[in-house]
Order: sequence, then structure tokens, then C-alpha cells
Amino acid sequence: MRILFLGDVVGRSGRDAVGAMLPQLRERLGVDLAIVNAENASHGFGCSPAMADALFAAGADVLTLGNHAWDRRELAGYIETQRHLIRPLNFPPGTPGQGSVLVELADGRRALVLQAIGRLFMELTDDPFRMTAELLGRHRLGGTVQAIVADLHGEATSEKMAYAHSFDGRMSLVVGTHTHCPSADHHILPGGTAFQSDAGMCGDYDSVIGMEKGVAAARFWRRVPGERLAPADGEATVCGVFVETSDQTGLAARIEPVRLGGRLSQSMPDVNRLAVSAA
Repeated sequence: MRILFLGDVVGRSGRDAVGAMLPQLRERLGVDLAIVNAENASHGFGCSPAMADALFAAGADVLTLGNHAWDRRELAGYIETQRHLIRPLNFPPGTPGQGSVLVELADGRRALVLQAIGRLFMELTDDPFRMTAELLGRHRLGGTVQAIVADLHGEATSEKMAYAHSFDGRMSLVVGTHTHCPSADHHILPGGTAFQSDAGMCGDYDSVIGMEKGVAAARFWRRVPGERLAPADGEATVCGVFVETSDQTGLAARIEPVRLGGRLSQSMPDVNRLAVSAA
């Protein structure tokens, strides 16, 4: 299975870039499953139903959220009817929506996509490790599902690494979101799970993690209320990861970064290397 995961979409520039590039990426890479983190799509804070619809129309199979899930309050009703939009599974009981979704591809293959939110330097939530283990107890990689992908939304690289190693061999991909900076640690763990600490953002990198840099920087100089943060609106870089897995085992055969457009160094998986035999 060929899986594309795109990191946090920030503001209009991020939405426009993903809307333009995602259909091309799906075709060029032969993507079977496309997942996009959309929690910052609306002016950097939350995602509206209309924006979610637009990302689905552009080719996203699943959208994930995060700590800004409810910044657009109307999403609470929308998420109850749109199961392919998921929020962290370790939010408290009674929270609207679901923390995972089972996606069936046109050819009958199935993939489980889940999201958890970290607890280090974040608001207190239920245990992401325990709740993920409970969910995985109901699905078998390479058996009931051909792929399992986890978006771990969190600040701490150590927590993301510990989570990935805890479930190595039981997932196809564990990828971090939230910090908006693409990490250079993409690799396949010893048990066969692909991992990257953070996918980066789809937004303008002439910014402070996607927000207009003057206002954001001023907050570090002066500890007084100031102008509201607003997304930077320059050319966006679309950041994410591409993973290819074995349908027999569900484990990763390759992981490569995706960085297109904008200011960052460019990275595009080589289409001539797509045919990979996984162990």
C-alpha cells in the first residue's frame, strides 16, 4: 500500500497549496491512502466543515485534528456525521467524534487510521499509550487490516519516539504532528514500522511555525497582550511523508520525506523506485 501523510495545514496558503498539489501527488506517486492533518486550517486555529469538505474534495481520504480540534465550534456537529475526520482517541469520554477510522479502499484492502495526542507539555488527557494498545488489540496488521497509521500529535520528540518503539511491528507508520517543523529522522524501526518525529506543516515557512513572524516574535519580547496571531500568507511548502508497505505483513518497505514549494529544500520520492518488495 502506498500511503501519503501531509502535516498540519496552516491557514489559506496551506489550504491552497494542499488543494493544488494533493491531486498531483496522488497521481504521480500512485497513492492508495492520503491522510492530512487539518487542525490549523482555519486561520491557524481549528478547521471549519467547509474547509474539511474542500480537503476531502482535493483527495484526502482521512483528516486528523489535534489540540485545536474545537476552535471552530461548528466542527463538533460535523465530526459526528463525517467519520473520516478524526480527533485524538485519548480525549475524555463523551467528546464528539472518534479517534480512529477503518478505511476500505476500492480494491477491498483496509487501513486503520488513528490519532492520539501526547501529554508532555500539552493539556492533560487520557493515556495515549494505553488507549492505543486497547485499539490495536482489536486489529491485526497484515490480517484484519493491510495497514495501520498513527498520527501522534505532540510537543515532545521523546514521547513520540517512545510511542513508536512501543508499537514497532504493530503499525505501518507512526508520524508526529503539532510542532510544524519537519524532522530529519525518517526511518524504519527494527520491527518494520516507519517513523518520523514530525511531518512538518503545509504552510509558509517565512513565519514562526506558520504564523506571521512580526507579531509572533513580539510575544517573546513583551509579556503583554498584543495583536492576534495570524497565519503567514506567503508561498507554502507542502510537507509530509510517503510510505510504501507490504500487503502481506503491513510493515513498511520505505519511508521518504515530501517537501514541495516554498522556502525549504525540496524532496520528492523517486517514482522510478516505487516498486519495492517488502519483507
